[in-house]
Amino acid sequence: MNHPLPLSVSGPWLEAPATQQIFALLEQAGHQIYAVGGCVRNAILGTAVSDIDLSTSARPDRVLALARAAGVKAVPTGIEHGTLTLVIGGTGYEITTWRRDVETDGRRAVVAFSERIEEDAMRRDFTMNALYADARGQIIDPLGCGIADARARHIRFVGEPSERIREDYLRILRFFRFYAHYGDPAEGPDPEGLAACAELAGGIELLARERIGSEMKKLLAAPDPAPALAAMQASGVLAHALPGADAKAMALLVHFEAGRRPDALRRLAVLGGADPATGLRLSRQEAREYALIRDHIGSQLSPAALAVKIGASAGASVLLARAALFETPPPGEAEAGLVRGAQAQFPVRSTDLPGLSGPALGARLKALEQAWLSSDLRLSRAELLALSVPGPGG
Repeated sequence: MNHPLPLSVSGPWLEAPATQQIFALLEQAGHQIYAVGGCVRNAILGTAVSDIDLSTSARPDRVLALARAAGVKAVPTGIEHGTLTLVIGGTGYEITTWRRDVETDGRRAVVAFSERIEEDAMRRDFTMNALYADARGQIIDPLGCGIADARARHIRFVGEPSERIREDYLRILRFFRFYAHYGDPAEGPDPEGLAACAELAGGIELLARERIGSEMKKLLAAPDPAPALAAMQASGVLAHALPGADAKAMALLVHFEAGRRPDALRRLAVLGGADPATGLRLSRQEAREYALIRDHIGSQLSPAALAVKIGASAGASVLLARAALFETPPPGEAEAGLVRGAQAQFPVRSTDLPGLSGPALGARLKALEQAWLSSDLRLSRAELLALSVPGPGG
């Protein structure tokens, strides 16, 4: 059944007093102002709106002057590119003057301000992101295809795909990330866009690793990133983003994860490849969490022992990763072992070994704990103390 194209959007994000205050601030001064991009796209798709970006015909200095006159805090977060952040009630709203690209080098652009919304739309990455809405929710579709592409969940570059990519090679990864989150997996990626990404994949290596890492983590957080990752691998893009990674186990992992919150680091551990701590510039905490999973996938520890060694949450990720990579049955009943391990305590204390101290005591406790873990936590205190466990030199 065909449904009429939506001509307007609504929602608390648009109707909020702070949002309407900003619209009124610019409109009453004779300027055009619209919500743009993700908030409009998500409202059409019926998904949550988290950030509100605004675009205007007013120049940055004019926006700044109007905000100050109204007592609204304005932060020049990117004023050289036309962006200010207006802060109302502790929430920031980015507002950017309409722009057109003057010069690009694949990583950043030199822009000039524009009087035409069509020029602003033409510099955006995908048609579904080149949508605007006024204070009343009326949609403006300067390209004439953004609404239809959003409804069809068709991720399509604005204009010529290769031109958009050469402006910023990060758009290659954004193409797959948007496909993972908003695309129709039954239709597959846009053929022209996919071909351009494959042809220009080497440009990814010009990007800062932090930017690559950020995009990859967002992609891996999609409900089901498997179709996008398979397309990335087939096109050669994945090898440039994360050398050595293999996406073949991702679909099975996603199947085993049913009912669980998506975990980008668990999925990254299943992808494998070059150390993402350096290759994707993970934070220290992320690198630790990744290493806990990746380093224990091949271990022989039982579920209960995993929970003791690395925690129940990381242990569950290891069990899922093992099942996907080795094509074994999903954890199922094994998860009861994680619960048992989370509640267990190593039964031997240093006071149980009165004849030892210092490094010798530490080595004996470590050896006994390893024996306990290897027994699936079954050995009792008495059984452990009765073991003949080699010491530091034994």
